[in-house]
Amino acid sequence: MTSTRTQSLRALAALALLGSLVAGCSSEDSAQADDSAQTSSTPEREYDFSAVEPIIEAFIAEHGLNGAGLVVVEKDDGIVGEQYFGDVDADRVSLVASASKMVTAGVLVRLADQGVLDLDQPIAEYVDWAEGHNPEVTVAQLLSSSSGLVGLMPNPTYGPYICQFVPTAKMQDCAGTAWATPDDDADIVAPDTEWRYGGVQWQIAGAVAETVSGKPWSELLEETYIEPCGVESLGYNNHWAQIGDGLSGYPDEFGGDPGTLAPTENPHMEGGLYIDPVDYGELLLLHLREGRCGDTQVLEPESVERMHADRVGETYGGETMTGAGYGFGWWVDRDDTGRITDPGAYGTLPWLDLDDDFGAYLVLEAEAELGLMLAAQLYDEVEAAVAAAR
Repeated sequence: MTSTRTQSLRALAALALLGSLVAGCSSEDSAQADDSAQTSSTPEREYDFSAVEPIIEAFIAEHGLNGAGLVVVEKDDGIVGEQYFGDVDADRVSLVASASKMVTAGVLVRLADQGVLDLDQPIAEYVDWAEGHNPEVTVAQLLSSSSGLVGLMPNPTYGPYICQFVPTAKMQDCAGTAWATPDDDADIVAPDTEWRYGGVQWQIAGAVAETVSGKPWSELLEETYIEPCGVESLGYNNHWAQIGDGLSGYPDEFGGDPGTLAPTENPHMEGGLYIDPVDYGELLLLHLREGRCGDTQVLEPESVERMHADRVGETYGGETMTGAGYGFGWWVDRDDTGRITDPGAYGTLPWLDLDDDFGAYLVLEAEAELGLMLAAQLYDEVEAAVAAAR
């Protein structure tokens, strides 16, 4: 099924194209007009994702979920499938937890494309509060969870870094405090020697972005994604201490409404994104289309490729706790599937098949394990449907 919103966008695009064709034709160009009409009547590829419906419906019933959404994207054809169940529809804004990471990383990568910073230079060259501590750490290490700072696991509420979850803090102050604290000295290791998932290193990366650009995170989001990609539902907050009960489950109080959260100057970089399914699909298309949103080159192609690469494996022979590789926010499958993922604690799971130029966004408002379980049941079905359409 296709959402009314997506149908409307496609209709507007078709009308715009038709108008440009009519305006460009004259009575002397009837043959050219005929050619254009023949081209425009070429049938689009038909995608049939009906096989995924019973899988998702059965999963929702088995686990008592409030719903689910699946958006499938293809490099050339755009959004080619949408399935919604229960409370989740095309306009449902959800908190996506760690599915924020690749979005956050893209902002830093864009600043590097603009020449504002070098991802491989120590951040002490860019921010005053970084001088005298952790002198070798770079943005690339922060974004690949390889800085040597304490990660999110096994203790998400690690005392010296607790400011990352405080919505009344300021991101710059939190980053500076966590960077300079002596209380983590016994727990940190040299950069690019160990993969440590998440944590305050992502908050530090966001603070670097604000400092070198001279802009707040909200303005960087506007420039990087919202304006060029039209993803109006996208935003960040720091909900962990405001609603719900930490990482124990999805905060039902959110109810699809970002207005339930107080404004913050400390948006959570690794887990504070909220967005609707269609807009997240547009972000996946940006990655499939070498950094383009429509006619706008948001990220350079080589930078997108770098985000997808297994940096931890290539740089220091590292690996994640599952044995996978890791790039800039993306988990990299090392089993020759061509698949990269960015799963979140609430069951949201975006994935890209880089070999076959398609991807999908699965959204649940539940927990990480359920998202991984359902995605595992959907990978082959989605791939088969895309292959059949081609």
